Amino acid sequence: MKVAIIGAGVIGVSTAYELAADGHEVTVFERRSAAAEETSFANAGIIAPGYVTPWAAPGMPGKMFKSLFQRHAPLQLGLRLSTSDLAWMWKWRRACKLDTHLTNRSRLQRLAFYSRERLHALAHTLRLEYDRSDGCMVLLRTAQDAAMAEPGLQLLRDAGVRFQQIDVAAARSIEPALCAETDFFGAIHLPDDEVGNCRQFTMLLKAAAQQLGAKFEFNRTVAQINPAPAATVSIANETTPRRFDAVVVCAGMASAALLKPLGVHIPLAAVYGYSLTANIREPLNAPVSAVMDEHYKVAISRMGQRVRVSGSAELGGQPDTKNPAAIATLYKVLHDWFPGAAQLASNVQIWKGARPMLPDGPPLIGASGLPGVWLNLGHGSSGWALACGSARATADLVAGHSPAIDMEGLGLERLRN
Repeated sequence: MKVAIIGAGVIGVSTAYELAADGHEVTVFERRSAAAEETSFANAGIIAPGYVTPWAAPGMPGKMFKSLFQRHAPLQLGLRLSTSDLAWMWKWRRACKLDTHLTNRSRLQRLAFYSRERLHALAHTLRLEYDRSDGCMVLLRTAQDAAMAEPGLQLLRDAGVRFQQIDVAAARSIEPALCAETDFFGAIHLPDDEVGNCRQFTMLLKAAAQQLGAKFEFNRTVAQINPAPAATVSIANETTPRRFDAVVVCAGMASAALLKPLGVHIPLAAVYGYSLTANIREPLNAPVSAVMDEHYKVAISRMGQRVRVSGSAELGGQPDTKNPAAIATLYKVLHDWFPGAAQLASNVQIWKGARPMLPDGPPLIGASGLPGVWLNLGHGSSGWALACGSARATADLVAGHSPAIDMEGLGLERLRN
C-alpha cells in the first residue's frame, strides 16, 4: 500500500519504520525542518512501564488547586484558559474516578510493556547506538512521600514489575553522587527500567526507515485530509492533493485541527513539560542513570555526557512563554541531589514542549471511522515509552492484521462509550 504519515516525532517515525519494514510505500510529512523537533526533542527519556499512569487520577483536582499556592508545584495552571481547555478539564475531572483511573492505567501499562519489548527488539536488530543507561530510582524525601507511593507499589506487584524498597545507604550505593547534605527517607529502585535519548533514537530509526525506502518530506504542512473516494493529503502551497491508500495521523497537537473538519473530534490538550540539559562538569558528581524526585515530580537523567532535568505539567500555558517558576524548580531539584554534576554557567538548553494529552490518559490507536484514515496520537507525557508498541500495532491494523497486543480501550470507540 501507499501510506502517508503526518508527523515525524518519535510516534510518526516509529510508525513509518514499521510500515516500511512490512513492505509498504511510505511518505512522511513534517511541518518542521527535521524529525523530533517538538515533543520528542528534550523529554526526560525514562522508560518505566510500571510507572506509566494517567494524569487523571483520584485526588488530582485537589492537588491542582493546591498547586496554585505553592512555589515549586509540580502542576501549573495557566491564567488564560481557553474554552477548549475548560472543556478538557471537565472531561479530565470525570476521568479521575478510581475505577476509571485503574482501567486506563491498566491499558497504558499493557501498551508500555509491549512497547518496551519492541524497543529492545529494534535496538538489538538494527544495532541502534544512542545514549542510554539501565535502572531508575524513585527518591522519597519524607515518610509521607513513601506513604503516598505505597498504593502504586501494589500496582507494580500486580503487574509483576521487579523493584526494591531500599534505605538511604542502599540508594547512595546505587547512585554514589547523591548529595551527602540532602536528607531523605529512602527510595524505590527499579532495575529493569531505563533511560534513553528519545531524539537520538528517533533520528537513528528515521535513517533505518529511509534505508527501507521510506521518504521524509520536511517543511511540509498538511492543510487538509480527504478520506474519500481515496485518501488524499493536501499540502500547503501545493495545488494538487497527493493520493494514498492510507493516511496515519501522528501530528501531535495539530492532529485535532486536521481531523475536526472530517467530523472526528479529538479532545486534545497541550500539557506542557519543561527540561534543562547541560554538559556534565564532573562525571563522578553525575547520576549513573535516572532518578525521580517523587515529591516534586522531577526526573534527573544521565544522557551520555549530559544531564537532563525534566518536570512540570502546565495546562493552559503558551508555547513561546516559559514559566520562570517551573524552571526554578528544575534547578532546585538538580542542586538538591547532584549539585556538582552539570556545567550551568553556559550552554544550558532550556526546553518547553507540548505533550498532546487526552482527558482520560491512553492514546488513540487504530481506525478513525473514515475510510483510509488511521490514528496514532494522544500519547501525552508517555510518548517515548509507548512509541514502538503503538507503531507496531498501528502497522498491523493498517494492513488488516491482528496486533500482538490486546487493543481494548486504545481505540476511538473509548471516547464514544
